[in-house]
Amino acid sequence: MMRRTANAPAAARRRRAAWTAALLALGCAALGACSSGDDDLNSFIAETEREGGGRVEPLPEVQPYQTYTYADSQMRSPFMPASSNGNSLSVRPDEKRNREFLEQYSLDTLKMVGTLQLGGVTYGLVQTRDGLVHRVLPGNYMGQNDGRITAITASKIEIREIVPDGLGGYIERPAALALSE
Repeated sequence: MMRRTANAPAAARRRRAAWTAALLALGCAALGACSSGDDDLNSFIAETEREGGGRVEPLPEVQPYQTYTYADSQMRSPFMPASSNGNSLSVRPDEKRNREFLEQYSLDTLKMVGTLQLGGVTYGLVQTRDGLVHRVLPGNYMGQNDGRITAITASKIEIREIVPDGLGGYIERPAALALSE
């Protein structure tokens, strides 16, 4: 059994009084911290009211929409590719044509290494990845997109390729092999 002393209730009262004082001090400190922020806010509002309002620019005038009448009898349909002419496509690769040797290589693997003139004819010199050099003329084909050589100059070989347009047809696009240094 525990023995009770005469001053035990007094000690418990002192502890309770200390806790109450600590909680009261903490509450006062919290309330004091909140009031200082309101002073800054109130002074900002008063200063802003003294300055007065600004001027808002008027909205720009909206231009009326101008309509366009499409005369389908005079123009091509906007839903047909530009390369088409009615139902027949004007650009198509020739499937029956015999393929030439340089058509097995993509253009990015071929290099123009120079030109050669024999009997007034200018040949382009094209090197494949395996190091072999081939002579080409305008009208020859090279590359994997039905690329036909259109011109040979001292600095480049100009090519016209036929590629799919993504709409079921084909389009022509220019390409070139520049002289390698």
